Amino acid sequence: MKQFVQSAIVCLTVAFSGAAAAKGAPFDDKFRQLDELLPTPNTYRTASGAPGHQYWQQEVDYEINIKLDDETQRLTGSETLDYTNNSPDTLRYVWIQLDQNRMQRDSDYKLANKAPKKKITYKGLRTLVETDAFDGGYEITKVTDSSDKPMKHIINGTMMRIDLAKPLKPGKSVEINIDWNYQLHEQKVLGGRSGWEYFKKDDNYLYELAQWFPRAAAYYDVMGWQNKQFLGNGEFTLEFGDYDVKITVPADHVVAATGVLQNPKKVLTATQRERLAEAETAKKPVLIITPEEALANEQSRSNKTKTWHFKADNVRDFAWASSRKFIWDAQGYKEGGTDTMAMSYYPNEGNPLWERYSTEAIIHTMEQYNKYTFAYPYPVSISVNGPVGGMEYPMITFNGPRPTLNEETGEKTYSRRTKYGLIGVIIHEVGHNYFPMIVNSDERQWTWMDEGLNTFLQFVTEQAWEENYPSRRGHAAGMISYMKSSNQVPIMTNSESILQFGNNAYGKPAVALNILRETIMGRELFDFAFREYAQRWKFKRPTPADFFRTMEDASGIDLDWFWRGWFYTTDHVDIAIENVYLYRPNSQNPDIEEAWERARYNEQPTFISDVLNEGNWRRTHDKPELLDFYNEHDKFTATNAARNKYNSSYSKLEQWEKDLLANDSKFYIIDFANKGGLVMPIILDITYADDSTEQVRIPAEIWRRTPKKVSKLLIRDKEIKAIAIDPNWETADVDVNNNYWPARPIQSRFELFKRKKKDMMRGYNEELKPVDEKSTSDEEKQDDNATR
Repeated sequence: MKQFVQSAIVCLTVAFSGAAAAKGAPFDDKFRQLDELLPTPNTYRTASGAPGHQYWQQEVDYEINIKLDDETQRLTGSETLDYTNNSPDTLRYVWIQLDQNRMQRDSDYKLANKAPKKKITYKGLRTLVETDAFDGGYEITKVTDSSDKPMKHIINGTMMRIDLAKPLKPGKSVEINIDWNYQLHEQKVLGGRSGWEYFKKDDNYLYELAQWFPRAAAYYDVMGWQNKQFLGNGEFTLEFGDYDVKITVPADHVVAATGVLQNPKKVLTATQRERLAEAETAKKPVLIITPEEALANEQSRSNKTKTWHFKADNVRDFAWASSRKFIWDAQGYKEGGTDTMAMSYYPNEGNPLWERYSTEAIIHTMEQYNKYTFAYPYPVSISVNGPVGGMEYPMITFNGPRPTLNEETGEKTYSRRTKYGLIGVIIHEVGHNYFPMIVNSDERQWTWMDEGLNTFLQFVTEQAWEENYPSRRGHAAGMISYMKSSNQVPIMTNSESILQFGNNAYGKPAVALNILRETIMGRELFDFAFREYAQRWKFKRPTPADFFRTMEDASGIDLDWFWRGWFYTTDHVDIAIENVYLYRPNSQNPDIEEAWERARYNEQPTFISDVLNEGNWRRTHDKPELLDFYNEHDKFTATNAARNKYNSSYSKLEQWEKDLLANDSKFYIIDFANKGGLVMPIILDITYADDSTEQVRIPAEIWRRTPKKVSKLLIRDKEIKAIAIDPNWETADVDVNNNYWPARPIQSRFELFKRKKKDMMRGYNEELKPVDEKSTSDEEKQDDNATR
């Protein structure tokens, strides 16, 4: 018996009525525009997604002097902050970010943390205990104006409001002086985005310093002051400006920092300066400080200090690293509008991995990102190996992976995971120089606007590194488990309220963009639109609406349905084949149609009673005279009356109507169900009886009137043998088992085991017990913040 349902029709439109919404059910318009969700365009931000002709943003310039105490691990600094009001508003106060106050004993960050699970690692419990005990945060010792007159200020958690003596009018500037100090923490114990790492074997420290100085909060047209408290996840919303920074450290330390070194003759040897000059045109990384020189430097203990002087123009932040353990390599990269020095700083503990891959990964990232956005504009790009697993700042990134040391043999090896973890995290963090360090989105509000966009480009860049690169995020199939989970919130959720942080802010947006590029828009249209977004908003502050509108404006594709489903809901993709019907036009010829009906009737199974009655006595066996005309002809025999009626009506038809009656094509109607709620294109792989194949790509708009069920007509000359939805797993369909007609068996395995004797008291002993440090709690998995 055929595996599809066959029927005869005169009018094909009847077949589509089954997909209509239930009578009286509310209509769920998946394709309604986003007008009610997006802000109204204005002179600052246009309906096209571009900056308006009156777009403005503030400017903040800094002069900073900072000193690192290598004995007490304390920073002491002073800064002059020059705030220029480019807005049309008069400002009566300025908000300052005090991010280190997150480490105060009574901070909202600590108080709002939930209790741990019953099972916790030694490391996890240590972090909880020491975080609770550590009392960090800024000690603000001075806030004055340009005349050194004290300025009234109030500290509110991780924010400080400085009241201005007189209102700051549009176009005017104000100077603010701040002195401060704070205690650095051990990053590998307390976590966070900066801190120190101690190396016991050589009694040395390695410092990575970020969020280390009071920084002006952003003020912009959409949010006003972005002074939301820092609770750990929502990162930083900052203004562009010029930095002049002097960093005083022990004389035998080496400093890597945002910007260009201004006094190389005072802090570098003649040999180091010569090597740097050589590196500018080198074809591979040049060692500025060799491993041997770094090892020798580890043993030094200078009582003197050096001051490293850096300047950086038009950046939104400043970070630096310092240690006497650094190996330093560099290679110039000049292509198109990019002319920069790629540099890596790492201790001997990072080799042989770092010397082989770090600087190469920096250059590879710039090569690829430049294709899809704009030319990297800064003079340096630095990767530093230290305690921070992955974090980004203008021109400098902190990256964690290292080889494993065998304490007995002294041999260092690295696993496949560590190798690709290093390459991937460097690509990711260097990529952040584009998003959000240049395309300056509001991280405190929308994490996905930098993490999601950057993770998407990271995926594209990783695929250009080598064939079959094991990307962690990017392929649609990698999001299936998350997409169908219940413990999630929409992408458009504030940074501090996100559940499953890594999946929500990194993975799902990256997959969404990859689907847009590969499946919905096509690479040519997507790449043009994405580059247009990057070009429009470099060195400016975009919002989600600016991104959504630009992608539509530059491509000519209405994507509101896509943004709504992927970014504003937690619906998932699950499109199923429910039925396949084979239709042919009813020829209306009784000889043909009655024969067709007889054939369908004969294909039906024999009733069980008829099977069991086979060979039994019948009255007509003994009295054949009871048989008549109807026994000689079955109910499907065409009558002369039917023939005459057909001939009469046929003669009145136009030739094109006669041709339709004689059409021998196969009309397949396929019923689809949208079980996940998220409308998507329907991609079909069709296999015919002769084993030839065809791919049909049905746009998502097929769901626009009936978003839950829809039917599609395919007219073919050949018999269809099999149909598969989403054959290349490109739409993140969570259940592939309902994607096939005929249905396929679901393959799995029995897991065999031997029963073990159990401790009968185990159920009564639920005390908090440490587990192996390699395991990861559910909470840690959800807070997937290894790379920022």
